[in-house]
Amino acid sequence: MTSRGQAETEKLRQNLEGQLDRLVQQLADLEECKDDIDPSEYEETKSETMEQLQEFNESLSKMISGDMTLVDQLGSMQLATQAAISAAFHTPAVIRMFARREPDLLRERLAEVDRDEQLGKLSVQASTREKTEILSALRQLEERLSPAELKFLEQQLSSSLENTGKQFVRVSDTLGEDTTLIA
Repeated sequence: MTSRGQAETEKLRQNLEGQLDRLVQQLADLEECKDDIDPSEYEETKSETMEQLQEFNESLSKMISGDMTLVDQLGSMQLATQAAISAAFHTPAVIRMFARREPDLLRERLAEVDRDEQLGKLSVQASTREKTEILSALRQLEERLSPAELKFLEQQLSSSLENTGKQFVRVSDTLGEDTTLIA
């Protein structure tokens, strides 16, 4: 009996995840060595990586519109790349977990961030930024947030909007239906 494209679909999904992982890792590596390289080289490399993410996102859009068997899997990857492109997420690890739809790993990372902040390994500013990213990702994955988490997230998002006038990227959960705003 034939697989009716299931094996090919799985291979395509794996290849796309690999490409997304490579681009996210490239961003992470770039951030790690930011202080060790020339600022113009850093900006050029980051710009090229963001351009590659944009091209990847455009490819996903084309695939989603033409292949209904991949819509759910590619849709989550597209949300992650759009979030990265719009700078909604700054932490490559959060982008990766969001793209792979790994709420348990996001929860673990949230606990690590809290612990690192308490131990003084992470500044309050860095901790707040990453916790906001993680909680935003969990909310986009439709995970249940505690009242305290919701309050924290709402405070951070409203503060961020007031201070920076940050733009939202409009994406659609499903083709032709209501749109969702991603912070």
